[in-house]
Amino acid sequence: MSAPPETVVESAPAKLNLYLHVVGRRADGYHLLDSLVAFAECGDVLQARPAPALSLSVDGPFAAALAAEPDNLVLKAARALSGAAPGAGDTANRGAAIALTKNLPVASGIGGGSADAAAALRALRRLWRSAITAPALADIAYELGADVPVCLRGAPTFVGGVGEVIDAAPALPPAGLVLVNPRIPLPTPKVFAARSGPFSAAQRFAVAPRDAAELAALLATRHNDLEAAAVSIVPTISTVLEALAASPGCRLARMSGSGATCFGLYDNAVIAAAAGEWLRRRDARWWIEPTRLAVT
Repeated sequence: MSAPPETVVESAPAKLNLYLHVVGRRADGYHLLDSLVAFAECGDVLQARPAPALSLSVDGPFAAALAAEPDNLVLKAARALSGAAPGAGDTANRGAAIALTKNLPVASGIGGGSADAAAALRALRRLWRSAITAPALADIAYELGADVPVCLRGAPTFVGGVGEVIDAAPALPPAGLVLVNPRIPLPTPKVFAARSGPFSAAQRFAVAPRDAAELAALLATRHNDLEAAAVSIVPTISTVLEALAASPGCRLARMSGSGATCFGLYDNAVIAAAAGEWLRRRDARWWIEPTRLAVT
């Protein structure tokens, strides 16, 4: 999708919870987390160009899944930034024609909607030459949803609280990835409601892993506390994880977020691409995306 003149383009990469521990619960019922969030090099793409009013068009392989949403997070993000107090240098017009190419499955545990909202904030900040400060932009992001602040940051991050506490993580090494989704939407609230059992401890680390093997070894001592709940709702997740673990060269197989997307970690993109082909032969009905870990 080529961009016309005066168009701002932003990527909305898939968000991965490399591990996710539920460490407690607030009095209001929201769960407290400790998670290492990273991003893949694949994702949705958002374009914004000047226009008299705000509008949104959606295309791409998963556009139809958003057809029933008259007011998704992208437009909410646009209105929130448009309503922010203008600063010196802001353009007078706060309209924009936004086009979203939806490449990621919806309700899939990889932050698609949150990443799209964060991309909208970044794109419109540039398009409108907004003087809004980074902290004020982060406040808008948090009001839109717990995952939007980390998606706005777009780098390896330790996430705490209900998503509002974000701290830089050590640098991650280059690695190949394969993302697999059984094409079954899985709403996050349903998974948290099904979770039971004791809380986990936080397990952050300070030393940067040297390569994919060392990263996999670190992650293997951690886990995703939502996996059992997600599998109880969508048993196919277990089949996906077993297939990923059996794929050639897989160092680690894990579910991301609340599911149902799972990922395999590999030494490099070449091995990941071969594993992706192997997985397609296993089940061509799944969404399978070989890619790389975004390390910056």
